[in-house]
Amino acid sequence: MDVFQMPISSTDLREKLFFWSKYGKKIKHVKTIPHVNFTRIISPIKRLFDILVATLMITLLSPLMLMIVLAIKIDSKGAVIYKSARIGAGYKRFQFLKFRSMYQNADEKLKQLIHLNQYDTESNAERCFIKIKNDPRVTRVGWFIRKTSLDELPQLFNVLRGEMSLVGNRPLPEYEAELMVRDGWAMRFMAPAGLTGLWQITKRAKKDMSTEERVELDVTYAKNHSFWYDIKIMLKTVPAMIQEENV
Repeated sequence: MDVFQMPISSTDLREKLFFWSKYGKKIKHVKTIPHVNFTRIISPIKRLFDILVATLMITLLSPLMLMIVLAIKIDSKGAVIYKSARIGAGYKRFQFLKFRSMYQNADEKLKQLIHLNQYDTESNAERCFIKIKNDPRVTRVGWFIRKTSLDELPQLFNVLRGEMSLVGNRPLPEYEAELMVRDGWAMRFMAPAGLTGLWQITKRAKKDMSTEERVELDVTYAKNHSFWYDIKIMLKTVPAMIQEENV
């Protein structure tokens, strides 16, 4: 499955054709194993580790998750779980899970706030990532669970379903993935989608991180990822979460 945002320009179409001509054969292998979206991208030991850790964390954190569910219900109207179509490993689409941290119809209101995107600078003419500081769409409970990354806990179920890994490149919304299919950036989709990754721990050393720098880290991870490399990233994730988020 590919993702096209219509209308598509001739330049984007050429870049997509380049991507499929270079990586198409590898991606086709994904169809040979059910329920797993990144065959040959994730090793058996990494997959086993993902299942064991995700199962353990869900078990231990279930009381906390129940408290978050109740807090969201009391704070604002709407579903507790926010589902978003994301593009992960092998350019595959899946339903990305988070605790809802915004008011209803937040996606529809994004167009009104797009001018506040912190990535929208002269050095980032192509807006591949979107992040709005002091986003007015975020609820009171939402501010807390986003600040503490507790809104990410439902993604442990994505890990169990084989759609994500504990460590990898962040899965992108379709509108962001659409801008990523180009010569130097397509490689990021050849790594598993993950809860945490290289750019999340690297941001500690930088006040700001540009789109290009973030993509370069994704590509670096895609080229070098291994089980022990993932362990190192996981060990650095907790200290990184304590730092003030600037990316």
